[in-house]
Amino acid sequence: MTMKSVMQEVNEKERRVAASPELEKELKRIPGILIGVLIYSLGINLFLRPLNLYSGGFMGFAQLIDTLLQSHIRLHIPDLSGILYYIMNIPGLILAYRYMSRRFVVKTVLTVTLMTVLLTVIPIPEETILLEPIGNCLIAGIMAGAGIGLVLRMGACDGGMDLIGMILIQTKGNTSVGKANIFCNCILYTICLILFDMQVAIYSLIYSVINSMACDRVHTQNINAQVMIITKVEDVTRLEIEIMGQMHRGLTKWEAKGSYTGDTATILMAVVSKYEVAQLKTIVHGIDPHAFVMIDEDVDVDGHFLKKLT
Repeated sequence: MTMKSVMQEVNEKERRVAASPELEKELKRIPGILIGVLIYSLGINLFLRPLNLYSGGFMGFAQLIDTLLQSHIRLHIPDLSGILYYIMNIPGLILAYRYMSRRFVVKTVLTVTLMTVLLTVIPIPEETILLEPIGNCLIAGIMAGAGIGLVLRMGACDGGMDLIGMILIQTKGNTSVGKANIFCNCILYTICLILFDMQVAIYSLIYSVINSMACDRVHTQNINAQVMIITKVEDVTRLEIEIMGQMHRGLTKWEAKGSYTGDTATILMAVVSKYEVAQLKTIVHGIDPHAFVMIDEDVDVDGHFLKKLT
């Protein structure tokens, strides 16, 4: 039996039994989504909004529109930014329905809805929690970025430029959610610089940079890693089948020989996301506890590489 036929048989068996485990896996991710949205909303309303700063992306534009409306029209609703954010996300959700998986769209709708509710109901303090504005910016950026990164790690999205960034990663590949946000924020903060004073624009920009960095570090699916496995097992067929069957990642294999011992070994090389590294190590050490595994994170990949974002 050839390797190809074995892989086809393994994949067919996985498809037959995957429905229930996949649903169970998605249900386990919902608490992570809720926690991520809560952390983001607390960071925005408790630390950023009292400074009258703008969070960036679609939310920043929603805050900007809310500020302009409140200054020209007397409204009885204390904060419209969450509702405006929800409306602005409708075109992005339509795009996501076309290019992304259905479970991703469902989780994203849940995330955006919950975020709208929390940003509307969580009270905004009249005074800043910390005395120094820069301290509030840093904490807000770390909390908001980590919260959104956790949501993305759970295979969902908070909408806005994060959603656009996810679609670009899925279709184009060579970008990140943080980079997409920074591009959008350059436009937003230029408008803030024109309409308001320089301090608002500068502090908002500081928040945005910290937010993007925290988001990309937590969103490990977006970080590529090259993994090299050196094993001395005589037949690596089982190792190949388990890695390719469970993770659906390709492998490159070549034979090697130790310079000191003269022993023969097999080297397997794969490119995975940082999120998948732990699973790969579990598979390898479950078959060969003495395998030597080398991991090189944040490598650039040019060519066909499947980004498993959801």
